[in-house]
Amino acid sequence: MQPRIPRQSAHEHGVHRAEHDAGLSDELASMVAGARRRAVRDGDRQIDTAHLLHSLLESDPDARAVLGDGPRIARLLGYLVQRSIGYGLRWQSGVEDSGAVPVVTEATGFSPLAAASMKYARARAVRHGGPARGTDLLAAIVVDPQARAVEVLERAGIDAHEVLARLENRSSRPQECVGGGETGP
Repeated sequence: MQPRIPRQSAHEHGVHRAEHDAGLSDELASMVAGARRRAVRDGDRQIDTAHLLHSLLESDPDARAVLGDGPRIARLLGYLVQRSIGYGLRWQSGVEDSGAVPVVTEATGFSPLAAASMKYARARAVRHGGPARGTDLLAAIVVDPQARAVEVLERAGIDAHEVLARLENRSSRPQECVGGGETGP
């Protein structure tokens, strides 16, 4: 049986991984590796923002704290788990892309929005003088209303605008849009 995900050579995998993990804290690089494993396990062609959100919730207590209390997190994790058996199946046939960023080739292993989110998280981290942390990535994945992570948050009753506002209040860093330098919501 042929795998649904094209195989990359160890060299290609290492090169792409190093490109995307540069500028990340050790914890966030580990979280991205978890998202990569989840995408492969779920049979998805690319890591999308919902994979990133799922890994953030599992590994980053600061990101979980921004999202709210125990019942909200439990409901959100329930929706994320269901993506591989329910509504997420429709995502397997398409690429996560809002049209606001140039399409990235599949070889990178990230959807265009997830790749833009990684770039945004690094840029946000530069402003606070360190490697990108989980809260930087959380801010990056909630700014685009077309992101799959935002859809999952909304299904769980969590407003992405409120999440972004909490993150911005915590950090007092200006809001930005992943797509093209516009100001956020």
